[in-house]
Amino acid sequence: MTGDSARVERTELAPGYRIPRVIRGGWQLSGDHGPVDREQAIADMEKFVDAGLDTVDGADIYTGVEDMYGSFNQRRMARGLSRLQVHTKFVPDCADLARVDAAYVRRIIERSLQRLRLERLDLVQFHWWDYAVPGCVATALELAALQKEGLIANLGCTNFDSPHTAAMLDAGVPLVSTQVQYSLLDRRPHNALAEVCAQRGLKMLCYGTLAGGFFSEHWLGAPEPGDELSNRSLIKYKLVIDEFGGWAVFQQLLRALQQIGQRHGVSIASVATRWVLDQSGVGAAIVGARYADKLGDTLAVFGLRLDARDHALLEPMLRAHPGPAGDTYTLERDKDGRHGRIMKYNLNKS
Repeated sequence: MTGDSARVERTELAPGYRIPRVIRGGWQLSGDHGPVDREQAIADMEKFVDAGLDTVDGADIYTGVEDMYGSFNQRRMARGLSRLQVHTKFVPDCADLARVDAAYVRRIIERSLQRLRLERLDLVQFHWWDYAVPGCVATALELAALQKEGLIANLGCTNFDSPHTAAMLDAGVPLVSTQVQYSLLDRRPHNALAEVCAQRGLKMLCYGTLAGGFFSEHWLGAPEPGDELSNRSLIKYKLVIDEFGGWAVFQQLLRALQQIGQRHGVSIASVATRWVLDQSGVGAAIVGARYADKLGDTLAVFGLRLDARDHALLEPMLRAHPGPAGDTYTLERDKDGRHGRIMKYNLNKS
C-alpha cells in the first residue's frame, strides 16, 4: 500500500463490502467528452488502484466502458493481482419500459457479466426513466431474484426520488445505495432523500460533484459560455448553474472556493468534493476522469478538513441560492423541460 492509499477514506457500503469515499466515474470513458485512447485509459487505471482508489463506476449504457473495466481486470488477475471493484447500472430503454420482464432483466445483467468478465456483479444500480409506466418495483424485484441466484452481490438505485426509493424498500428490494446528483450547486438530495437514507440505512453515491468540470480554476473569471460548450455534461451542468442563480453568482462561489483552497493548499475541485463528502448520508463522491492527470487533486480531498471559517464563507451564499428545487431528479424527468430535453433515453438498444 502506498502512502496515498494509506490515507484514502473508506466506508462499508454493505456488510463485508468496503469502498473508497471517492469513486472514479466512467462516463468520460464512453466518448461523449471527446476521443478516448483506450489503451492509455486502461493503463491509467493501474495508477488509481495503486493510490487506493480501487472502485469504479460505470453502466450498461456507457459505450465500451464495461469492456474496458473487464479487460483491465483480466490483465490484473492474470498477474495474480486483486481486481477493480466495479459498480455498473441497469438502465432499460425508455421505449422498452412497458416490455421489461424477467428475460429482459436477465439478458442485460448477463451481458454486463460477459463484458466485465465476472461471475457476479459487485453493485448493480437500477434506473427507471418514467414513473408513469408501471413496473419499476416489479423490475427491481427481478434484480433481487438475480441477486439471490448469485449473479449480483449488491443492489442500488440511481436517480430515484424519495417516495419511489421507499416503495422499493417497502417491497423488500435490499437496496444498499442510491446514486444521485449532489453538489454545492444542486442540493436536492437534502430536501427529502437524505432522510429516507438515514432511516433505511442507504448511502448516497454522488455524481455531479464537480458539475462536469465547472468546479475548476479553468472557469474562474471566464466569460459565460454559450452554444460553444463541448459536451453534453457541460450543457447539463450549465443548466444547473442557471438554476443556482446564474453565471455571476457562480463566479462568486468559485472565488469563495478558491479562497478556501488557497488557505488549505488544494484546488477548487478538492474543496467542492470535500463539501459533498461531509454531507449527511453521503458514502462516496464519484469523480469522472478519462486519465490519471488529475489524480493528485483527487487524493488531496482526503487530507482536507473544512473548518468553521470555510463554512462561514460558504453558508450565506448557499442560503441565498438554494439551487434546483424539489426532489431528486424531478426536473430531469420532465421530457419537455430544459433539463429533460438533453437526455438520451434509449442507449441500451444494442
